[in-house]
Amino acid sequence: MIYNYKVKDTNGEMASLDEYKGKVLLVVNTATGCGFTPQYEGLQKLYDKYKDRGFEILDFPCNQFFNQAPGDDEEIKSFCTLNYGTTFRRFSKIDVNGEGADPVYKYLRTEAPEADEDDKSKELYDFLSSKGFNTSGDEIKWNFTKFLIDKDGKIVKRFAPTVEPEKIEKEIEKLL
Repeated sequence: MIYNYKVKDTNGEMASLDEYKGKVLLVVNTATGCGFTPQYEGLQKLYDKYKDRGFEILDFPCNQFFNQAPGDDEEIKSFCTLNYGTTFRRFSKIDVNGEGADPVYKYLRTEAPEADEDDKSKELYDFLSSKGFNTSGDEIKWNFTKFLIDKDGKIVKRFAPTVEPEKIEKEIEKLL
């Protein structure tokens, strides 16, 4: 269960995810220099709309995809706040794939090995494959992969990076 994990926050302190019990969560691996970075705007709109009803976004910056999340935690926080006005919770930068993957992402990948995709997903995955990225199996394929988790801590769906936040809104409403 996701509540069993602890993650490092941007202050270097360990935070237990059990503080999110009873809330609907959207967990996202992000990057500040990615073509999908403008999704921060849509994520913030969702957060603003639903935070008072028990919705939280957990942001995990990741630099594993073409080094698109450079900088330290403070630089990433400043970028997101200044450019997108983000106020949802951001954690310390992590790896989501490989031997050094954060345990919470190993869990998410195991519990939801495949993403709900849209028309743009195949195009992205074909491009990534041509560049040598693994686009099969449970690995996170790219920045802005999203995991929707219900109030009981169960993973409901995994969404491909190309699925924009506003397209997840109906799913969130159902869970709230």
